[in-house]
Amino acid sequence: MRYAAVVLCIVLMACAKPAPSTNSSADTLTRRQKDSVLGASRLPGARGIRGALSAQDSAAARNARVDSIQ
Repeated sequence: MRYAAVVLCIVLMACAKPAPSTNSSADTLTRRQKDSVLGASRLPGARGIRGALSAQDSAAARNARVDSIQ
């Protein structure tokens, strides 16, 4: 009897819906915005993030120039 009660509880917990998240403001930032915030911080490795964002901007500008030629 005890085993059946434990199995029933496990099955009910597995079938339960998760509670809706009320904290949706954390999901509003894009990946680039999050990286920009980290790059502006004084954390170790922030210079690397700033460099990667700069390289990404440079590559995007170069690709835009190449696309405008064709």
